[in-house]
Amino acid sequence: MLAAAARAAAGSATRLLAVTVLTSMDAAQLAATGVAASPSDQVSLLAGMAAAQGISGFVCSPRESEQLRQLLPTAHLVTPGIRPTGAALDDQQRHSTPAQALRSGATQLVIGRPITEAANPAAAYLAILDEMAGTQPAP
Repeated sequence: MLAAAARAAAGSATRLLAVTVLTSMDAAQLAATGVAASPSDQVSLLAGMAAAQGISGFVCSPRESEQLRQLLPTAHLVTPGIRPTGAALDDQQRHSTPAQALRSGATQLVIGRPITEAANPAAAYLAILDEMAGTQPAP
């Protein structure tokens, strides 16, 4: 399926993203699905399998972005589970701050509830930008 998707997208502007392990899952929840590997090991396994089929973008927790950056240096890494300093973690088990995620190799950050549920979403967004100031994104 992944190889077919990669072939279909070849030569177009479409960027395919393979989801690894949800950021809301910890080791116990992953084990409950029948996966004995740690989230970190499972992320590397799934990303490696997808990369072998021609996928170059991955959705991964910011906790695994550094290992994927080393494993797949040119990969496009989209990281949900981003929580600014002091924000509620909600259901996120494997999370980090925006600045930490960028330093770990994330290409794009997914920041939802800390902005959408803020009393002043625009101010929340600007505060996140301030928190990230000086952080260099991954290539």
